[in-house]
Amino acid sequence: MRWAFPLLMGGSPTIGEGIMNLLQVASLTAATLILAACAGPADKSVTIGIGPNPQLPAPNKPLIPTVNIAPAVGWPSGTTPTAAPGTKVVAFAGGLEHPRWVYVLPNGDVLVAESNAPKRPEHTGLYFWIMGKVQARAGAGVPSADRVSLLRDADGDGVAEVKSTFLEGLNSPFGMALVGDQFYVANTDAVMRFPYVAGETRITAPGTKVVDLPAGPFNHHWTKNVIANRDGSKLYATVGSNSNAGENGLGIEEGRAAIWEVDPATSSKRLFASGLRNPNGMAWEPTTGVLWTVANERDDLGHNLVPDYLTSVVDGKFYGWPWSYYGQHVDERVEPRRPDMVAKAIAPDYALGSHVAALGLTHSAGNALPPQFAEGMFIGQHGSWNREPRSGYNVVFIPFAAGRPSGQPIDVLTGFVNADGKAHGRPVGVAIDRRGALLVADDVGNIIWRVTAAGAQ
Repeated sequence: MRWAFPLLMGGSPTIGEGIMNLLQVASLTAATLILAACAGPADKSVTIGIGPNPQLPAPNKPLIPTVNIAPAVGWPSGTTPTAAPGTKVVAFAGGLEHPRWVYVLPNGDVLVAESNAPKRPEHTGLYFWIMGKVQARAGAGVPSADRVSLLRDADGDGVAEVKSTFLEGLNSPFGMALVGDQFYVANTDAVMRFPYVAGETRITAPGTKVVDLPAGPFNHHWTKNVIANRDGSKLYATVGSNSNAGENGLGIEEGRAAIWEVDPATSSKRLFASGLRNPNGMAWEPTTGVLWTVANERDDLGHNLVPDYLTSVVDGKFYGWPWSYYGQHVDERVEPRRPDMVAKAIAPDYALGSHVAALGLTHSAGNALPPQFAEGMFIGQHGSWNREPRSGYNVVFIPFAAGRPSGQPIDVLTGFVNADGKAHGRPVGVAIDRRGALLVADDVGNIIWRVTAAGAQ
């Protein structure tokens, strides 16, 4: 079965019609509703819907949505993900609490946002009981640590020997950016600014709010990212939608499914791009200076719809949500119809496959991995919970040439799900460290992985 839950992926799927279908099936017990698989598997492999011009099947909405969770079990001692040929992976740091995002400071220190969905109003009843069970099985039911931790590898052996609390008392933090001596954090409801001194291991000064971000008690896509432009004069903040496909009413979507441009000097913001259901990672392509993002698309249209994607972000453009997907493919569930908005929708640049939950994104500039990773984008794919067979649960690399995607995805890290269908880990944020290694936040394994060339440290 497949539902659409707001918290399961911590910024990926959202609540949809599936739960109502489930509750109408009175003959099934609540436990059966959680664990059963009532829809048939996808009729094509996980490679469908990948590339610059994906062939999209017709929508195929099941009567009872699919739930195909990989229960979270963590990593057995001594085990790691499987690294690409010519590379190796080690645990850079462990013992973290739901690490979601990583950011590398100029001095080489690594910051980690330890975070989960904010506390919501207490609810009772079968619906919320089921939601809690699903969250727990997927490893997303833990409280939010609401902090940024600092990791330091002072002796250069590829493992952090210093771990300290860098900043605490936050509100479900996610994205981070340093501009000069100003450190920015995207909380779930605002972009905050803190003073930073190079080399310090803790910030104790109070923060200043730069701008509010759409939030509220509903706040389905709680993860908010932030990135600075080259000269630091502007910030860009992502805000995901408040539903799967507008089923909760479009009134609660004001300012959401969008990337905002923020002027930190004036604490003002403007809509930069819209119709992006749930944008997360952002990265600048250095040869063109263009902003790119990865976005999670909608659910409940079948195993092979809709592909999550990687796309350049064009100022003022509209990408379709909720009225259409992947350009001008109309989503007939959305009312009222808006053919005028569908006509404006532009297609993304590169499909990553359906339900992979692409979250992390970083350009390869400065990496010291083998030559096949010289130019392109690394993407952390958190993994599907509503597809058969599962998709995602890996880190992939999309090659670029002349500032554009130019080939098929290359697996960088795999093996996050074992032969029994249980998740040892789930990759989220990715970043290149000061020595050219790839860092990967694993929010189920509670580890930061470090990928290097096979002979490097």
